[in-house]
Parts: sequence; C-alpha cells; structure tokens
Amino acid sequence: MNRQERRRLSRQSRRTGKARASANISVPDVLRQAFTFLQGGDPQESIRLYQQILAVDPKHAEALNLCAIAYFESGEAAQAIRSLQNAVSVQPNYVEAHNNLGNVFKALGKFAEAETAYGKALAIDPDYFDAHFNQGILLEELDRLKEAEDAYRRSHEINPEFLPALFNLGNVLKAKGEFIEAAQIYRQTIERDPNYVDAHINLGSALHELGKSDEAVSSYQRALELDCNRPDGHYNLGIALQEKDELAEAVAAYQQVLALDSQHIAAQNNLGYALQKLGKLDDAIAAYQRAIDIEPHHAQTHVNLGDALLERGEPEAAVALCDKYLAQHFGNTAVLGFKAVALCELGNREAVNYLLDFDRFMEPVRLETPAGYASLADFNVALAHHVRSHPTLVSAPASHATRLGKHSGELLDQSKGPIAVLEEIIQGSVKTYIRKLSTDLKHPFIGSQPKNFGLTAWGIVLGSRGYQLPHIHPSAWLSGVYYVQVPEVFAEADNAQAGWIEFGRPPIHFHCKADPVVKLFQPEAGLMLLFPSYFYHGTVPFDYDAQRISIAFDILPLSSPSP
Repeated sequence: MNRQERRRLSRQSRRTGKARASANISVPDVLRQAFTFLQGGDPQESIRLYQQILAVDPKHAEALNLCAIAYFESGEAAQAIRSLQNAVSVQPNYVEAHNNLGNVFKALGKFAEAETAYGKALAIDPDYFDAHFNQGILLEELDRLKEAEDAYRRSHEINPEFLPALFNLGNVLKAKGEFIEAAQIYRQTIERDPNYVDAHINLGSALHELGKSDEAVSSYQRALELDCNRPDGHYNLGIALQEKDELAEAVAAYQQVLALDSQHIAAQNNLGYALQKLGKLDDAIAAYQRAIDIEPHHAQTHVNLGDALLERGEPEAAVALCDKYLAQHFGNTAVLGFKAVALCELGNREAVNYLLDFDRFMEPVRLETPAGYASLADFNVALAHHVRSHPTLVSAPASHATRLGKHSGELLDQSKGPIAVLEEIIQGSVKTYIRKLSTDLKHPFIGSQPKNFGLTAWGIVLGSRGYQLPHIHPSAWLSGVYYVQVPEVFAEADNAQAGWIEFGRPPIHFHCKADPVVKLFQPEAGLMLLFPSYFYHGTVPFDYDAQRISIAFDILPLSSPSP
C-alpha cells in the first residue's frame, strides 16, 4: 500500500528566546547560515555552525533542535536524540522538538518512545498538525487502524491543504475493509490534485475490491499515463486484467513490471499463472522457476509450480517439490494444503489421510450461554446485529473467497461489542484444543504449533445462492468458524447439504483428476469448528431466502509473546 510521509523532521525555524551575544559570533547570523546549509543538503557544515552557537549558549533550544535534525540526516541518531532531549529539557513546551524526537524514535523502531513524544507535543498544542500526522503514520504501522484513522482525520481538519493526510486516511479505511469510503477519499484527493499518482493507484485497488473491475483498470491506466515507470501500477493493472480473463494483456503488464524491477517476485509468479491459463505450460513452468530463483522461500510459487507439474502429469514431481520445500519450512500452511492435493493425485490415500485426519484435527465446540446474556440465542442475536451493522461489511471483496454475499473487515477492533465475549470464548477453546493435541511432533501440523499466537476475526453474511470458494488461510496455523445464524431449512433432510461447510475439496483452478477426500459439517447456530488452516474448505451454495451469518477467525503465529 502506498503511503505518503511528511519530512521525518520538521525544519521550521522559530525563535525560542533572546540570542546571547558573543565577541566572536553573531548568533542570529550563524543560525541563518546553518539553516541555509541544512536546507541545502549539507548537514555536516550546519552541525559545525550550530556547535559554534552551542559553545556560546549550550541551552539555545532552537540550535539544539535544528542541530538534532542535522545529526539525524548525517546518520548520527544517538546524537540527534541527545540534542532533542536537551532541547525539551531547556524548554519543556518546545512542541517542534517533541515532534522531532518522536520522528527520530520512530525511525529507530522505538515506537513506544515515539508515541510518548508525539503525545507530549499534542498535550502542549492539541492543534499541532505535524504531530497528529506523524502519529497517524506510527499508529498505522502498529496496525492500530482506528486510532490512525482518528489521527489522520484530525490532521486533515487542521490542515486541509495537506493532501497526504487525506490520502493516508483513505489507506487506513482501505486496510480496515471500508472500501466504499476509501474510494470516496481517494476521489476527493484526485479532485484536489488530478496528478496524484498514488491516489489513482490506490483508488484502483479499492474499486477492485468492490468488484468494479473496469473502473479499477481505468484508474490504473490513468496512473500509468501520469507515470509509466511505476511497477506497482503495472502490477495492479495486471491483477485486474487477469481477473477479467484478459490474460494476454495481463502478461504484458507483468512483463512491464519485470522490465522495471527484475526482482519483483509477485509479478514473476503471476506471470507464470497467466501463462499457464493461456495454455503455455512450458513457459509458465520457466516463469515459476525464475520466481523461485528470485525468492526460494516463496510458498505460493512452489504451489503454482506444483500445480503446473500436475497439469503436465507429474504428480511424483509435485510431491517431491513439496517435500523439498517443507524440509526447510516445516508446517508451511500453503504447501501442506497443496501436498494433500498432490498426494491424492498420486493415489497415496494413506498419506492423504495422515495429513487430512478430520477426526483427529477437527474439533466441534458447542457454546453454552455466555455470562451477561439470558440465552445463547440472545447472544447470537447480538452478534448478528454487530456483524450486519459493521462499517467494514461490503459485498464480496474480490480478494476474499466470499461470493454472492458480504464479508467484513477486522472485528477485533476498538468497538468490539459482543465480539469481546466471543473473543474470550475462542481463546479458551483454542487453549483447550492445543492441550488435547498429541505429542506426535513429526506431524507437520503438531510440530509447527506456535509458541505464541494472535487472533483475527471477520464476519461473513451469505444470502440466497451465496457460498465460499474452497480456500485455505495461508498466514494462520489454526482456523475456525462460529455459526451465528443458520436458516432452519439447513437441517431438513431434503436440502442436499445446501449451506454446509465442506473440507478437503481443492479449488477448481488446480489440475486435479482424482476424487478428493472430503468431509461435510452441518452448520448449527451456536456451533464452533476448529480446524488446521491448511485444510481446504468452502461452502455448498444454497437457494433459500434467508441469511447465513458466521464469524471466521485465524490463530496467527507470532514471533514474540502476545502483549
């Protein structure tokens, strides 16, 4: 995602008190000279001049602040921090210095210290634009999207002429899944500046998620008219064209990306996929192999290459490819999911059953009435209302598996409502699930269990003929679904399992001939299912005038303990 950042350090000069005179230098003159060198890209010379002032007046706050900028631009971050800390010690209400201290801390990855510094700047001056904007950037990087949204909205209110604040607001809304408003914000940005290339590109991304493929293509093309050397513009155009089945044009777009950036792994991988769909199998395999040369650890490229090998009638080679990858990336979700498919094509049902051991790894959990609710039905009514009214709920985003239904963004945000109760239930159920796992650490699922994990959740609302395509959750280790509202007809004997969830069936784009090993579950309001994230799963379409509401969630491995 493109994001606009203001200068890391604010260079405005301000008078912070009387300049002390010296027999040797004129402090105001040296300040002007040093600031000129700083603005002209010569921080070392500006440091030398600021040090002359500080030799005369070690507590000259303005010189300390501006010298810190010069230190930072010279790569001396520690000196910059000391200088800024001296500046705010001398003058505690020096708002620019607090803001600059936040920027230096942020650049060093000291996010807590950066947030504190921005907070001090805003406590001094609640309308200080730079601190609001820079705080928004920090919060966005920390994935605290609602807070980032508030910071960008405030910065835009204070300084509506500064378009990056408006643009970044659109980015946060897009990241939250609020694609309609994000598109509106990008359009406002473009109205103010028709040549804002990043806004055209990100507008295209929002329109693509909203299923407006033609408009998305037009937006990308306009961006490339303004700047034809943008790899991200060509790449996004390629994706949109590929999903419109304009494959030759997509190939040309990916090739343009690679002409600009020969190491663009995603473009190289997608080039292989488009060539494969065009029937150019040998060219596709060569493209995938080139992608692996660029990034040997890229799981999806290995999956795509494995599928090309299946299409060429080489399931043994596809399994061997998976085994080689898994030897270095034990338990990788994407490759494990595909390995089960390849083993099925090879006819090794025993190995398939070992990976897709539904009885061993799938755990149904039936909820009891949570505290604070009169019944489980009342709890589900509250959840259903929360999902249906969630601001991120949109019709079938293109990047998700939902079709003919609605899909929300993150539910575990600051306005959780009844989701907070479900979150606790999920966490408890996951801990119980983990305790019940066997100690067979040779199994790639058990052996790759994360020591620490995070949780993410989203809502799915399916109407008549709605369904979800077979998919996995490649970033997760364990996944689950909780059924909030289920049409009563799902339980009727003659409904042919309509609306049920099916495990084990691969996506239709895989080149499979063998019958898959599958298991279906009947949804019930109040039922939670836990399952390994590499299990392919989808829903059987249903043709009833009723809503099916569920909340899906992922257990995400973390490299450090959860906060």
